Amino acid sequence: MMVSLATIVGIPTIGNAQSPDEADTSFVLPGANDWDCKPSEEHPRPVVLVHGTWSDPVTTWTTLSPQLAAEGYCVFALEYGRTGSLLGGNALGLVGGDDIPKSALELARFVDDVRASTGAAQVDIVGHSLGGTLTRQYLRFAGGADHWDPSKNKVHTLVTLGATNHGSSFGGKQTLSAIAEAFGLPMSDLALTAVGPSFFQQMIGSAFLQALNAGGDTDAGVNYAVLASRGDEVSTPPEATFLNAGPGATVDNVWVQDGCEDVKVNHQELTSAPRAVALILAALDPTYTDTHPLPC
Repeated sequence: MMVSLATIVGIPTIGNAQSPDEADTSFVLPGANDWDCKPSEEHPRPVVLVHGTWSDPVTTWTTLSPQLAAEGYCVFALEYGRTGSLLGGNALGLVGGDDIPKSALELARFVDDVRASTGAAQVDIVGHSLGGTLTRQYLRFAGGADHWDPSKNKVHTLVTLGATNHGSSFGGKQTLSAIAEAFGLPMSDLALTAVGPSFFQQMIGSAFLQALNAGGDTDAGVNYAVLASRGDEVSTPPEATFLNAGPGATVDNVWVQDGCEDVKVNHQELTSAPRAVALILAALDPTYTDTHPLPC
């Protein structure tokens, strides 16, 4: 019985490698990466957009980025996680495929660059899929949160969209991989070499997620807004994205379908569907809904 890697993983088979130490900002994304932007009094914190696994920033944020800019935010986005080799994994150089703790260091450097450029003490972050989980790694282990003095946190608000916070079965691909292994096919090794460790690090029960969540879901001083869709077919089960608030943190777990039960939003549409975008804007600015009713 032969099971192809493409069937198990479900990704394209091309990619380009880049430096392991620097996030890429060479792409053109409307509304983002104006390094002369200075935050306004109304929106004093820049917004950093963090894409997910195998989905670049232009694909992910083409709708949200210009809308944030139109609302007066300084918006920044990075591309991360392309580093790879036959020995280290992610040989295809897929965006977001690299080791998550390593990618969190890319995010850490990028946030420091944004803070230095804008003069802002803190940023807000919107993370889609892996981007949300990666940001939690940054907060806990790469300097995003100050565990001695939360007032010195570099992140004020984290909005996650379908994040793999407690792991995902990836719509059954975790089960398919296990079946392939049972037939003697070394799919974990093959996939790790081809597409990188982040895919397996996000699977339910992974050692990475056990370490990330061992101290609780949240870090003190951070406001979390967690957005999920009942139609999410990638971060599965979708309710596994929700977080439990620990000491000193606030968490708002929200279904896109809350108050609008029939709205259809899949995993990728969490970054672009009108209701999802409005919920993101409301999470960043609680006064947003005073003048903008939430659409269905």
